[in-house]
Amino acid sequence: MSRQRKIIHIDCDCFYASVEMRDDPKLRGRPLAVGGRPESRGVIATCNYEARKFGVHSAMASSQALRRCPDLVLLPPRFDAYRAASRQIHGIYAAFTDLIEPLSLDEAYLDVSQSPHCQGSATLMAQSIRQRIAEEVGITASAGIAPNKFVAKVASDWNKPNGQFLVRPEAVDAFVAALPVGKLFGVGKVTAGKLNELGAHTCADLRTWPQEKLGRHFGKFGLRLYELCRGIDERAVSPEQLRRSLSVETTYTPDIPDLAACWIELQALIADLAKRQARNPDCAHPHKAFVKIRFADFTHTTAECVSTSPGNDTWQHLLQQGWQRQAKPVRLLGVGLRYEDERPESGQLALFSE
Repeated sequence: MSRQRKIIHIDCDCFYASVEMRDDPKLRGRPLAVGGRPESRGVIATCNYEARKFGVHSAMASSQALRRCPDLVLLPPRFDAYRAASRQIHGIYAAFTDLIEPLSLDEAYLDVSQSPHCQGSATLMAQSIRQRIAEEVGITASAGIAPNKFVAKVASDWNKPNGQFLVRPEAVDAFVAALPVGKLFGVGKVTAGKLNELGAHTCADLRTWPQEKLGRHFGKFGLRLYELCRGIDERAVSPEQLRRSLSVETTYTPDIPDLAACWIELQALIADLAKRQARNPDCAHPHKAFVKIRFADFTHTTAECVSTSPGNDTWQHLLQQGWQRQAKPVRLLGVGLRYEDERPESGQLALFSE
């Protein structure tokens, strides 16, 4: 019988904003965001909890954030400071296990199944890691502890900020059953909405669906949904690999009828891409931008061009180029960046300035 896995998901609380408040204590208690300037179509990378009370959130246009919160302190990103903090944090992780899978500068999965620290208790290890981050880095972090990556990631949000939550193996089934389907890995707003329309609001609802029905509605992703709604996730914690691309995509029901409507939908994806880029500033320099389109008849195409800092004009041109190849209703749109092979010395959030 294989030994039960012990996975910790660590996520620092509003990381960029926390570093800024640490370095300038006068900012504490004030609504604060890190992001691009509104006059250059910038977006919010992260914000503190005081700003969130006004409805400010990551990937929101900076101009909209300032309308919602006129007293918002908007700071440009300081990646040298964030990287320095990240190196400290990842050094703390490495003191507990070699099996670390970083997701961004401030977030990672840790497999501590074989770790001898804290008498082998993953709960005590998570507490110790969070305490060391607070004492040595000067910011707070939250953690989820579970037998797999999916449940650990959901659990890390349970007691935010500055908390942790344990889901024991025997509690996984009930914990996952009560989750909204929107919490499932890979389920965005559109897919969640489609599931809700079909009568599945929670994972318990989704468990009543046979695999055949999930496959009919969601293709290969249906099998993944079948497993995740039962708390099954066998993905291993893998060491960091250099990211070669970053993309987001969404399937639409009903199909998008024309080019103008596609552009309206694409802008939300561009904002989501900016948010994800903000969480991965240490990846290589963007080299190309691309737009992916799947038409109603399931034919698909990708339009791309060399661009290190794509703006709306670039995205709109790529969309038009791709759409004109078929000029049909669209069922899926995606936007993405391809990166150069080498990791830069200092990262830039090109999308902040768009």
